Amino acid sequence: MRESYETQLAQIDTTLVAMADLVGTAIQNATDALLADDLSMAELVIAGDAEINKLNGDVEEISLLIAALQAPMATDLRLVMGSIRISSSLERMGDLAVHIAKQVRLRYPSPSIPTELSETFRKMGMAASKIVEQTGEVIATRNTGLADEMNKYDDILDNLHRELFTVVLSDDWTHGVEAAIDVTLLSRFYERFGDHAVSVARRIIQIVTGEPYAK
Repeated sequence: MRESYETQLAQIDTTLVAMADLVGTAIQNATDALLADDLSMAELVIAGDAEINKLNGDVEEISLLIAALQAPMATDLRLVMGSIRISSSLERMGDLAVHIAKQVRLRYPSPSIPTELSETFRKMGMAASKIVEQTGEVIATRNTGLADEMNKYDDILDNLHRELFTVVLSDDWTHGVEAAIDVTLLSRFYERFGDHAVSVARRIIQIVTGEPYAK
């Protein structure tokens, strides 16, 4: 029975890492699609979200089964319940990558963003890819120090989001209201992506240390 219990706990971790890997691929492909106006790449991101959703369901099922049948003690209970929340955050990160891809599909064959903002969105994509890469590593290693480092990339995304918001509100903006809304929404998707990654890191810290979740 204990061997089965340990196997189930390990399966949760393995599934969460797999989710993080898939989310990393999704946000990279979504950024590539955005910068290149690549419809086929956008469709790939949208179709791939089903696997992330499936793994989220797997984590919930295993976690609830453990909670119901194994009566886990405090540390393991934190792991089980925290894993459900981590999985939910990863699933939402996948959804945000899909939102970016759907924006590309909506505007195709026209560009989704003005050319002069491509570099800013490239930087957002790089920061998003880096933060989800670290998310997977934090899940796999329980490295709370690395969890703290993730704030750096979240700050980059926050700052770029504010920068873009300033640009679209400027008197120098010449692309109209619709483009301003598109840019603001896309920027917000990246900013929220970083927030969910940081949420995962804070859940890991809670699991490892037992300290209350820091919002």
